[in-house]
Amino acid sequence: MASQIPKVETNVHIEASADQFYDVFCNKTHLIANIFPEKIHSVEIHKGEWGTEGSIISWNYLHEGKPCVCTEVVEGIERENNKVNFKVIEGDLLEHYTSFKFILQVTPKEKGSIVHWVVEYEKAKDGIPEPHFMLQIVVEESQKLDAYLTKYYN
Repeated sequence: MASQIPKVETNVHIEASADQFYDVFCNKTHLIANIFPEKIHSVEIHKGEWGTEGSIISWNYLHEGKPCVCTEVVEGIERENNKVNFKVIEGDLLEHYTSFKFILQVTPKEKGSIVHWVVEYEKAKDGIPEPHFMLQIVVEESQKLDAYLTKYYN
């Protein structure tokens, strides 16, 4: 029997369209640093192109006032489902977790959309907390992006 990978997940209700929101996270990820500069200092591509599987992206962000780095590979893109997976391959998160993955899916609703975030992780050792702090960061990112999109594109 296969062991299940632990995960934490949440939904964020947004006013923006699923297509607009997904487009930024999948194809224009670098804009997030402009939209949420108080937490995200930069988002840069190191290999590949924005919006393509196998691309490598690094994030410089603040966590509890401490500068952190996270380098991810875009592991999977399902445009028809507004879904993208990012697997962490380097950075501060891997000091506490042996594996870490973000899964984003945006579903259109009659009014606005639902942003579904999943964080899959494996702890490096016992006593490491579940990564609820990363869910909080992506929820705040989602809310900031939604406010930006509804202000400038509606």
